Amino acid sequence: MHILPQLRKLEEKYADTLFVIGVHSAKFDTERATENVRAAVSRYNVNHPVVNDVELQVMSAFAARAWPTLMFIDPEGKVIGRHEGEFQLEAMDRVLTAMVEEFDLSGVLNLEPVPFEYGSEAASHGVLSFPGKILAPDDGNLYIADSNQHRVIIASDDGVISEIIGNGESPLAVDSFETPPGILNPIGSEWGYDASLFDNPQGMALDGHTLYVADAGTHTVNRVDLEKRTVSVVAGTGEQSLIRHGGGDATSFPLNSPYDLEFADGIAYIAMAGAHQLWELDIGSETIEPFAGTGAENIVDGARLEALLAQPYGLALDGNNLFFADSETSAIRVAKIGEGGRVVTLTGTGLFDFGDRDGVSKEAMLQHPQDVASAPGTIYIADTYNHKIKCMDLSTLRVSTVAGSGSQGLVDGEALRASFDEPAGIAYRDGIVYVADTNNHCVRKFDVEQGTVSTLELTGG
Repeated sequence: MHILPQLRKLEEKYADTLFVIGVHSAKFDTERATENVRAAVSRYNVNHPVVNDVELQVMSAFAARAWPTLMFIDPEGKVIGRHEGEFQLEAMDRVLTAMVEEFDLSGVLNLEPVPFEYGSEAASHGVLSFPGKILAPDDGNLYIADSNQHRVIIASDDGVISEIIGNGESPLAVDSFETPPGILNPIGSEWGYDASLFDNPQGMALDGHTLYVADAGTHTVNRVDLEKRTVSVVAGTGEQSLIRHGGGDATSFPLNSPYDLEFADGIAYIAMAGAHQLWELDIGSETIEPFAGTGAENIVDGARLEALLAQPYGLALDGNNLFFADSETSAIRVAKIGEGGRVVTLTGTGLFDFGDRDGVSKEAMLQHPQDVASAPGTIYIADTYNHKIKCMDLSTLRVSTVAGSGSQGLVDGEALRASFDEPAGIAYRDGIVYVADTNNHCVRKFDVEQGTVSTLELTGG
């Protein structure tokens, strides 16, 4: 996902000489289904052909060892280079310029366009499009990250929309290769709700009349003043951080895919998915620094800043316990707030260990969970790639399926017979679990006492 914006710029600049073919070599079982790949292609606006490498044959043939890997193939079909991992746009531009010049001089470069037409137009999904996260605080409202439409929606519990924050356009300057990276809105400015504010907004946290939004696409944390109806950046520069750093002034250092937020005692805790860390933003001093994780990707417990995490996507705060969904290890873990705090894994065992099994602690298996929500004595889990909602009893650490049959779809009714499609966001309030059912483009309500699932109809706005 991180290299897609750079690829778009390169595809535009070298439209006559560069042709990109994406190869999707899945790690998780759910990622192997072609319809799920098709949904991801639509969600991330991929405009080149994508091969679903179900059996990892292409990955093996090219001896790829990492996600992502770029292979360079010359006009005569020979592999002439490779690059593993993310890249600097300017450096890649220089490499491609040299390649084009060399093969143009040798007379083998074909400037005829390669015929390709994307097979399906972007579908209309109704009010929401791939909603990522949902917040259900005590003020009675629902805050919904309408991620693919670059906005945040505020609605009542019965679905009546009262506010839409963001005009649906991305503030990222990605249209032209000559445009410098970053966001169009200058850091330090305030913007109204009708401006281009977000690109892939995700997790949110509420502090009184202030809403904080983690915007994964612009790599920023935004402050929404719900009384003044203004939005400003409080952390990040608008660019992705490509190096590990120790933080400092919150708007002077780039972030790396912030995906969720929790707020307590003047501190915003951030799931920094792209950096494999948790960070903390001190609102009063306007400083930011790592809270847990070294930045290396794995599942290793220990002192907070010595532990290893793997793409933390979702947070839930309960007292001094910061629970998080560590997605790439299919794990639920907790970081203790306070001096001497540690990271402890509650369920999950390894980077390539995943499944769908209820049980106690590490006997249980999840598949790429992306969010958690705190309830009395319980943590609810969006078990995203298993299309289920599960819960962990904090007294016994038993993980149980509470909603979802495991089949993909949109079926309401009895909870264990209901169906979801990659639910990525979850929140709890007064006996109701609210679910951002991402690939179904809607919000679902799981009534814990009644044991039923229903779909929230959004109206107005």
